[in-house]
Amino acid sequence: MDSDIRPAGADDLSTVAALVEDAYGHYVARIGRKPGPMLADHAARIATGETYLLDDDGAVLGLIVLVAQADALLVENVAVAPGAQGRGLGRRLRGFAENRAGALGLPRLRLYTHVAMVENRALYARLGYAETHRVCEAGLDRVYMEKPLP
Repeated sequence: MDSDIRPAGADDLSTVAALVEDAYGHYVARIGRKPGPMLADHAARIATGETYLLDDDGAVLGLIVLVAQADALLVENVAVAPGAQGRGLGRRLRGFAENRAGALGLPRLRLYTHVAMVENRALYARLGYAETHRVCEAGLDRVYMEKPLP
């Protein structure tokens, strides 16, 4: 159900930044620097309408950033508040991405993660994503993955 997912507005900027810091902060020690989502220009992504928030009982517990490309919908970021993980919120956000790609007529989802985030890579593989390539971008070692949509 997408009714609890809404576009972020300019007044959500501090909420977005705090959620991303909470969700990704534990990766800093592992990769030796802040991961990409913590370095993102959240205000720009909100202004272009690419950031969506998942509201649950009046609190923002998750977000997803979706960027339309020529041949895929890029999941630029998906984050769930650490205290809310395990409740299916990430699944709802990923379902929203699939619905959005379908509405845009895009045949696949694309995402990337840091090479050191092995648990994320394993999760995405279980969800039907296949690795397409690896690249170092902005000093970050990224693994790109894609999932065709039915």
